[in-house]
Formats: sequence, C-alpha cells, structure tokens
Amino acid sequence: MRESVIYQAILQEGRAEGRAEGRAKGRAEGKAEITRKVAVNLLRIGMSLKQIAQVTELSLEQVQALQREIESL
Repeated sequence: MRESVIYQAILQEGRAEGRAEGRAKGRAEGKAEITRKVAVNLLRIGMSLKQIAQVTELSLEQVQALQREIESL
C-alpha cells in the first residue's frame, strides 16, 4: 500500500514537471515566432540587416537567412 502512495506521488510530480516544461517550450516557440515576424516586417520596410539584428537580438546570419527566404517567395 505504501508503495502505491509513493508511486502516485512520483507520477504527480512527473506530470507537473512535464506541464511546466511544455509551457516553457510553448512560450519560447511563441517568442521566436513573434521575433521572426518582426524581423520580416523590418526587412520589408527596408531597415538595415545590422539594425534588425540589434532590435530583434537575432544574429546577423539569422537575419540574412530570413532575407533570402523572403526573396525566394
């Protein structure tokens, strides 16, 4: 009986950790998507790649990759 209680406690702890990790991952993915959209919009209005990198905290290489992606559309 005691093992069952311990097992249930471990399961609940694991579920709580899994939910917390899932929320953190979702927030990170959401932030990355917003940053990408902002960078794309700044590229479209003609802001310099260096300035976009500074504003969005993306690397210059990431901004250049976005620029190539936009140009290929």
